Amino acid sequence: MQQNSGTPSPSGIRASQVVPSLRSLREPPPSANPDAEPVHIKVPKRAIIPDDPALLERRMSHLFSKACKDFGMLENGDKVMVCMSGGKDSYGLLHFMQRAQKHSPIDFEIIAVHLDQGHPGFPTATLEQFLKDSGSPYEIVHYHTYQIVLDKLEPGKTTCSLCSRLRRGILYDTAKKMGVTKVALGHHRDDMIATLMLNLFFCGQLKSMPPILRADDGVNTVIRPMAYIPEAMLVKWAEIKQYPVLPCGLCSKQPDLKRAQMQQLLKDMDERYPGAMPSAINALSTVKPRFLLDRNLWDFSKTASVAEDRDEDAFA
Repeated sequence: MQQNSGTPSPSGIRASQVVPSLRSLREPPPSANPDAEPVHIKVPKRAIIPDDPALLERRMSHLFSKACKDFGMLENGDKVMVCMSGGKDSYGLLHFMQRAQKHSPIDFEIIAVHLDQGHPGFPTATLEQFLKDSGSPYEIVHYHTYQIVLDKLEPGKTTCSLCSRLRRGILYDTAKKMGVTKVALGHHRDDMIATLMLNLFFCGQLKSMPPILRADDGVNTVIRPMAYIPEAMLVKWAEIKQYPVLPCGLCSKQPDLKRAQMQQLLKDMDERYPGAMPSAINALSTVKPRFLLDRNLWDFSKTASVAEDRDEDAFA
């Protein structure tokens, strides 16, 4: 038996007053300003990686320089420690720091530093030969933290946290002794996004890697000049330059690392949604506190302005 939707219910309320039509669910509510232009977020597209080495170098150099300028990473008179781990990212970091030193109007020094942590079988001599041929001053610091990490590691814990703390402390101390003003690390765009995801899912906070960080000691400043460079570009660049990429003996023994899992998740997202990674790095510099839950960033008791109240998202 069919029911008339216009027939009052036992409570005296018509069904049409309670259940909105499908059309009303599909259509957005009328704007307070009917003449206002619709809001569209401009999401960057996936960067095309050129096969031409010269063109790839120029694009990477542009992203490198843009990050340095956007965040004021380099200043006249700086002495920059370029941290060399032997991974593809550190090789790329040294190359583009040297290029910036050559072409930038800013006058700064470079010293490449490798921390030998005593990993069994690590080919330190291979990296040292590369540094000798690089043309920049370099130093290798020997501080065997490998066994310290293994001895102090609690069961079920990963080595990365303790290892990175020890490494950071040694590099900071080395920087002070050398009179270094900036410590350059080789983290790239994808590292920034993976760190955001790790903090989001496992630490309960919206936090990533800052492109420039003033250390608590008030002396050291960490910079990440490759913050805008996609990892795929660094992979391609390492292949072109045939860098002697060296593995980490500790990391390779931990296949279940959450960071590695996040990196794989991001690769899957990038394959499925070509604009996902550019959109994610753009989101890190386009924060809308009113649409989050942090009462320290936004007073939810106040009335938002018309401009603040417009829902600028892809699903409005």
